Amino acid sequence: MSIAPQDSAQTAPTARMTGIGRVLVIVYAVMALASTGRSFVQIVQRFDEAPLAYVLSAVAAVVYIVATVALIRAGRPGWYTVAWIAIVFELSGVIVVGALSLILPALFQHPTVWSQFGIGYLFIPLLLPVFGIWWLRMHHPRRDAR
Repeated sequence: MSIAPQDSAQTAPTARMTGIGRVLVIVYAVMALASTGRSFVQIVQRFDEAPLAYVLSAVAAVVYIVATVALIRAGRPGWYTVAWIAIVFELSGVIVVGALSLILPALFQHPTVWSQFGIGYLFIPLLLPVFGIWWLRMHHPRRDAR
């Protein structure tokens, strides 16, 4: 009976998924769960009170989910690019929604994940994409393959 050898790239942990990379993925996963739960409750219970804010919370949840999956799979073709797109979109969203929530508070009478630059989440939504971009720059798949 012969067992086919396993692909070492799939079994051995890569530099991307150890240390700070693993912590980054865990924080993204926690944010994905938190923002998904928050947006679900907001949309189900009070959507008519602040549809813009609650849709933005749902958008943030989707972005965190996509970013989490993309960071986990960033070494595979295409996923590195998806991670970049998700994280840059996230940073743009935090900056735009954060600024608008301060400049035009009437638009955001109910908080979103990204309101006031993520104050309700201890500014993690503002800091997380900065670390994500740094991590992606340091762990390009071609550089890790060397």
